[in-house]
Amino acid sequence: MEASLRYFPAVVRSEHESALDALVALDLPRDEAMDLVVAAWGQPGGAILAAADGGRAVAAVPLADGRWAACNAYPEQSCASPADAERRLGKLAKRGRRGLVAAVAAR
Repeated sequence: MEASLRYFPAVVRSEHESALDALVALDLPRDEAMDLVVAAWGQPGGAILAAADGGRAVAAVPLADGRWAACNAYPEQSCASPADAERRLGKLAKRGRRGLVAAVAAR
């Protein structure tokens, strides 16, 4: 059975060579970031969601060029379609902020 995906808006903070580097840039401890990368290995969707200092949602999101984006994530605004998440992203990515739509497997 194929896992269904949920799509959510994310605002890019920086780009990195690996998912581990992106998660560490989001202020996650390195050991926690390593555990998340291993747990997410081979999962559909590709994005790795985490909670940083104080419960702030963050994500490492794979980019088309093989790099990873370190993002502020908005999983509470997740949608069943990428188009809906894109509309929600439009409201968040104002004032020159760059955003993207990320996907994770629904649980």
